Amino acid sequence: MQVSREVELEGHIIDSGIMTRVFDKVMDMGGNFEIIVFNVGKKKTDPSYAHLRISAESEGQLYAILSEIHRFGARLLEIRDAVTVPAEGDRIVPSGFYSTTHHPTSVKYKGEWIPVQHIEMDCLIVIDPVQKAALCTPISKLKKGDLVVVGEEGVRVSPPERPRTVSTFEFMHGTVSPERPSETIIARIATEILDQKRKGGKIALVGGPAIIHTGAATALASIIRKGYIDVLLAGNALATHDIEYNLYGTSLGMDLSTGKPVTGGHKHHIYAISEVIRAGSIAKAVEKGIITGGIMYECVQRGVPFVLAGSIRDDGPLPDVITDAMVAQDLMRELIRDCSMVIMVATLLHSVAVGNFLPSYVKTICVDINPSSVTKLMDRGTMQAIGVVSDAGTFLPLLEKQLEVQSKGFTA
Repeated sequence: MQVSREVELEGHIIDSGIMTRVFDKVMDMGGNFEIIVFNVGKKKTDPSYAHLRISAESEGQLYAILSEIHRFGARLLEIRDAVTVPAEGDRIVPSGFYSTTHHPTSVKYKGEWIPVQHIEMDCLIVIDPVQKAALCTPISKLKKGDLVVVGEEGVRVSPPERPRTVSTFEFMHGTVSPERPSETIIARIATEILDQKRKGGKIALVGGPAIIHTGAATALASIIRKGYIDVLLAGNALATHDIEYNLYGTSLGMDLSTGKPVTGGHKHHIYAISEVIRAGSIAKAVEKGIITGGIMYECVQRGVPFVLAGSIRDDGPLPDVITDAMVAQDLMRELIRDCSMVIMVATLLHSVAVGNFLPSYVKTICVDINPSSVTKLMDRGTMQAIGVVSDAGTFLPLLEKQLEVQSKGFTA
């Protein structure tokens, strides 16, 4: 005997592909669906509505199907308040806890829908009964007694919709190819950056040391100096080699002006780290005139906040590098919280980490010479992502050029 529950979907569920994904998931998991009501929007700006009955052979199978399609925005027709269970200890999650997506999410609590604050993927939802608030909470922040949402009942997810107008992000959505016309794409990205800044938006850049190795440091420094970047997220390597280049003209011991190795150059990055340690910090090295240019110099001069997150392979590290990964996570979350766009250049692991903190509606630009890296960064369920297969040494100078051409008196 089959068991069933009724669900509904609402919004731009056809052109965003949500209906197809729901049908596929139900069938892939061995269930059945019946369309009870299906109202299709007559214009591209009109939402559509679907009322479905989902059936399965057992309660367990049905629950598994409903749990999966919930992620696409399918919600039960009869919605009760979310179920909460207190955590029995710090960082100990209750059985059956709800794991968040990076899509905007609401929770029904005491008969009212309340938005989940600071949504990101793979976290918990904790209810604050005093403030009547729902908080997206990483497991590392869970405290004993916190009221954790369990199951999908009373949780509503709103996946991103396909943009109604043709923007750069719509034009490029879902494409990762080295054969795309890079200069045209970069011109469109420059337009989007200028548009974000005119609207008062904040832009973060996630960067890897290849920016320095490929000779793009000067271009990025210029972009920061002109006010287009509000937050820099990187590791020890980007800052170290940027400072090495400023002090010695090398990166990894290679003279970037000639492309030839320098005698003793393999020690330059250690010298650079030591000089900053002697000064006390990157900011103090700038203040003392030790560092006179480059990416980190421009961040200090313009007051652009940065987080340098450490790793097991770091030399030194620089005194500004945060070696506690959890502390680095907290600072990164704080800095990108209000960002409307994030540009990720030539750093797969750091970009994936930042991507996990981002809501699905934040516009994301992923740049890497490796197409598979770009695909991994883009494959996060957002309609607001562009993938560019390009060398950092090509991308950033062209971006700087396009920003200069298109700005025409614009002040960031």
